[in-house]
Amino acid sequence: MSIINLQKNKKIYFASDFHLGYPDHQTSLVRERKVVAWLDSIKNDAQVVFLVGDIFDFWFEYKNVVPKGFVRLLGKLAELSDAGVEVIIFAGNHDIWMFDYFTKEMGIKVYREFQEYTIQKENHSKNFYVVHGDGLGPGDFGYKYLKKVFESKLSQWAFGWIHPHAGMTLATWWSGSRKDEERINEELKFRGDGEWLWSFAKEQEALKHHDFYIFGHRHLLLDLPVSENSRYINLGQWAYDDENSYHFAVYDGVELIVKK
Repeated sequence: MSIINLQKNKKIYFASDFHLGYPDHQTSLVRERKVVAWLDSIKNDAQVVFLVGDIFDFWFEYKNVVPKGFVRLLGKLAELSDAGVEVIIFAGNHDIWMFDYFTKEMGIKVYREFQEYTIQKENHSKNFYVVHGDGLGPGDFGYKYLKKVFESKLSQWAFGWIHPHAGMTLATWWSGSRKDEERINEELKFRGDGEWLWSFAKEQEALKHHDFYIFGHRHLLLDLPVSENSRYINLGQWAYDDENSYHFAVYDGVELIVKK
């Protein structure tokens, strides 16, 4: 478990699921500018910024090539990191093929699995469980199998030999084809006790206490009790421009609040 000692007048920020690149360049560019404006607005009091997956709708780092575009976001992340703000990224199911570019170029840590943090400030201390969330909880066995395929070294090696133009075109088409209106409406329905990441958080809480479970992936803005003194937060998304869009969580050492 990593320990973060929160400095005076500093805060911890969490956001996820920007899906930059979706559904087209112009729409994505408007969203990217919103993301960058948000990052710019928090740069003076942010100590750590967690970006909890699916920052891009598709991302693959070839050996000598990275995807075209996103220069405003990449520049802002580099600026924050150079200014001493710690930026931590969790790879999601859409940007699962992040390797070492962000770490080498910007000093940003990238994780694929969950991480645990104890955030301390003066007499306050809270435990956080942070992960994107894809492939966790009950059900969805088809995707869980597919995730193993995507994470295999063989798959990564094979895709890396596809010409970037063909590879990016294919992946962008496949990602976009899974976002028809019916599918989006279905995924944004609250499932009550059937919320799989909420169930997963409860399972983890039975094994070890965490004050906060921070997830992305679900696209639905959720703030639900896990136990008497534990909360499950799903950060929503920035892709669909609805009531679940443009939210983030901020922790000041005492309270964790979700803001728009």
